[in-house]
Amino acid sequence: MKIMIVTDAWEPQVNGVVRTLKQTRTELVRIGHEVEIITPAEFQTIPCPTYPDISLSLFPGKKVVQRIREFAPDAIHIATEGPLGLSARAYAVKNKLPFSTAYHTRFPEYVKARIGVPLAWTYAFLRWFHGPSMAVMAPTIVVKNDLEKFGFTNVVLWSRGVDLDIFKPQDSKVLNSSHPIFLYVGRVAIEKNINAFLEIDLPGSKWVVGDGPAMSGIKQKYPKVNYLGVLNQYELAKVYAAADVFVFPSKTDTFGLVLLEALACGTPVAAFPVTGPIDVLGSSPAGAMNEDLREACISALKIPREVARAHAEKFSWKAASEQFAEHLKPVPSPEIHATALA
Repeated sequence: MKIMIVTDAWEPQVNGVVRTLKQTRTELVRIGHEVEIITPAEFQTIPCPTYPDISLSLFPGKKVVQRIREFAPDAIHIATEGPLGLSARAYAVKNKLPFSTAYHTRFPEYVKARIGVPLAWTYAFLRWFHGPSMAVMAPTIVVKNDLEKFGFTNVVLWSRGVDLDIFKPQDSKVLNSSHPIFLYVGRVAIEKNINAFLEIDLPGSKWVVGDGPAMSGIKQKYPKVNYLGVLNQYELAKVYAAADVFVFPSKTDTFGLVLLEALACGTPVAAFPVTGPIDVLGSSPAGAMNEDLREACISALKIPREVARAHAEKFSWKAASEQFAEHLKPVPSPEIHATALA
């Protein structure tokens, strides 16, 4: 199958959406599919207001149409709701081409946290955007149920995986600070609730890996915390392996790939009992969830590393990518496809 994926999230961004799409493409090609991705790298862009790490493509419509026509895909998947996603959606709707979409992040909650836009407004936009989609892919059953409560239809599950060859237990001492070491990995932004981790009193030391719009303020407020920038996967695996507990303070993530990465390296997780941690951990003893994050951190110290690794081994990118492919909606016949792309 020829699959066209359209995404506004791509390198040099480092986040779960980008990692998910890159790994999914790799697995789809391995299975035997042909995959093309339209990304902001092909367009002139401007920084997103209040979030300069995100690039917004300028006037992408004509080129998006050209790319779709030239590739003539059997299936179109629109991964994001930005300028590229909007352009691909408009073309598909105009030409009556079936397509699938994905709901990767709790965008309404992020927008409310950052600029105060009411949830109802953003969910109304998302219902409009995803309304024509033949399959709205959500990462967990909790997110699926939440979307359906807000009036979404055709919501299906598309789980996530972890590369168990890269993220694995290893003897690592790259974090040269006192134990126990508590680690955060991810965007340094208000919606990630990172202050909930940094402000609590814990023994040992704390590390933050990543970058984001809140980084300068965070460094000023918490000067005793150790900071690393953005790392590649192999460097990140060594950092996970060197930590004693991975702390996930976010209350807005739909899944949290970093949870799986940490567990795969044998690092137990401490988190709030919310969507993301609940879906990844379930009833597993590989992590500790508590409304008191400090209590979760202390409890996680008692979890054997082999227990964390064993839980991560239940997740594979191959299975997740096969699930993705099953949800794609091909054009019914070559004749209709040729007419629509003429």
